[in-house]
Amino acid sequence: MNDFLYSIPAEVIFGELKEKTLIKYLNKYKASKVLLIYGKNSIKKNGLYELITSALKSSEIDFYELAGVNPNPDITDVARGCELVTSHKIDLLLAVGGGSTIDCAKAIACSSGSDTDPWETLMSRPRLKTAIPIGVVLTTAATGSEMNANYVISNRKTQEKVAFNQPVLKPSFVFADPKYTFGISKYQTASGASDILAHLLEQYFDSHDDDGVTDRMIEGVMQSVLHYTPVALNEPTNYEARSNLMWASSLALSTLFFCGKKTGGDWGSHTIEHQISAIYDIAHGAGLAIVFPNTLKYFLQKDIQENLSLIKFHNLAVNVFHLNPADFKNEESLANECINLFTEFFKSINMPTTLREVNITDEHFGEMARKSQLYKSIGKYHLLDADAVLKILNMSLQSNFY
Repeated sequence: MNDFLYSIPAEVIFGELKEKTLIKYLNKYKASKVLLIYGKNSIKKNGLYELITSALKSSEIDFYELAGVNPNPDITDVARGCELVTSHKIDLLLAVGGGSTIDCAKAIACSSGSDTDPWETLMSRPRLKTAIPIGVVLTTAATGSEMNANYVISNRKTQEKVAFNQPVLKPSFVFADPKYTFGISKYQTASGASDILAHLLEQYFDSHDDDGVTDRMIEGVMQSVLHYTPVALNEPTNYEARSNLMWASSLALSTLFFCGKKTGGDWGSHTIEHQISAIYDIAHGAGLAIVFPNTLKYFLQKDIQENLSLIKFHNLAVNVFHLNPADFKNEESLANECINLFTEFFKSINMPTTLREVNITDEHFGEMARKSQLYKSIGKYHLLDADAVLKILNMSLQSNFY
């Protein structure tokens, strides 16, 4: 196991959201002017908007609203937020929703103090020493953005989608009340579960070694996602299922599973998916359900060509899917069945598993492969240059697992 430093400054208040507790945390961070950041109308339909605004009014905190944040937050959302922060001297950002609103809040915190265009500011990747505090009221189980410093922003004009990281942008507090996920659609629930699994797999495939305790934890959370997702889809108000998915989502990208690892994960599949959704605006989790099994297939082919250990595939097959190695002629066939079972799971929850299913052709593959190399070749388990990305995209057009 490698040495590590583990710290998550966010305080997580998991369970029923109470007005007095929300006020307590707003007062703790001396919030006098709050920017409320949310998507469209869901928080008004489920009563969350009324609860939060009542709390703000009762504590005489001035608040302003950035509404209508896009599902894949765009730089135009960030620019609107920056204007509000500057004009009203905002001292706390309160993101209400899922990864989109949280990522938007992080980007606003990063770029609001700059005189340059927000996209230029983000792309310059400044290293901030301080930033406006961010609070979160979580309403989805998907990205885990509430527990880390990462954020992804799109620029629809240039058809780019880029991931950023600023350590000081980790949220300060997170309210996670599972009942606010009851109204999430089946598609959003399934897409969120796919995102969680992808986060876990990215960290699992960081090297060709068994990483002991950390890998066992990842496998355990995977099993929970595989178990509780169908329950949540069939019983949308099942608190046990929703609470387990919500906590799995937060844990999956809390950096806990970096501990003891050689790297912070592979993240090649995420970079490839970002190129797809930058152009086609497909849901992130749905894109990952397509790309990730094909990336694993590519990994397996490379492992066999280079005579490398298949221990990661072996452990997933045995510990997550409970396959018996004795039932397979060799480790390669065991690994293939493991990949197939991930694909079957995505199919079972009505996620797409090929690009053709979502009407995506190879028209922009060259551009996607090129843009995936924006800073350098991607991937840690195997290096993915532009040619490798192009191969994975072509594999994703139509499933060839069977």
